[in-house]
Amino acid sequence: MTETLDPEDRKIVTLARSARARNGVPEGAAVRDETGRTYVAGTVALDSLRLSALQTAVAMAVASGAKSLEAAAVVSEAESLADGDLAAVRDLGGASTPVLLAGVDGVVRVSATAG
Repeated sequence: MTETLDPEDRKIVTLARSARARNGVPEGAAVRDETGRTYVAGTVALDSLRLSALQTAVAMAVASGAKSLEAAAVVSEAESLADGDLAAVRDLGGASTPVLLAGVDGVVRVSATAG
């Protein structure tokens, strides 16, 4: 499925994969806002704060002034997208925002919408 992605979606999968590897965290994520800016994050696992990589990327987009999302990607060993991740994307991007889930090899396994 990765071969058929448009270049901008392939880019956010690559960025998510890089964040996961660089930070040594279970998940990496990237989102693209309405202006084409990207926000990249890894899992946050503190004693006082736990956020998935995608929740963190969405929070970074909101904190930077993004008004909506065009797309989101997660790189993880998980087999499916978490409800909390989809909810975060839906809150900012709407139900039709595409969300990609790729394995640690970068191959997209799930292509869904936030709705």
